Amino acid sequence: MSEDKKNKHNINILDRTNIKITGVLDVISFDEEMIVSETELGVLILKGLNFHINKLNLDNGDLEIDGEIYSLVYEDKSSYGKPASGILSKIFK
Repeated sequence: MSEDKKNKHNINILDRTNIKITGVLDVISFDEEMIVSETELGVLILKGLNFHINKLNLDNGDLEIDGEIYSLVYEDKSSYGKPASGILSKIFK
């Protein structure tokens, strides 16, 4: 990725049905209800319905998605995929 693109991460959402993301390094997994991507600023998890990837260009770091967006959450790269260790996870074992 070129220096002028590095560390540029933006998210634009239009009417909760169209999302454009820059600064995407990789798409870890995707289906119609969840898209997990690695961005310049951490792992980004999108949840919703009827997701469809319209554009994916990892050379430029661009990702465009259509679908009904319910949530958007960041996780630290080092903690993604590890089991929860908080008080609630201990209660619900």
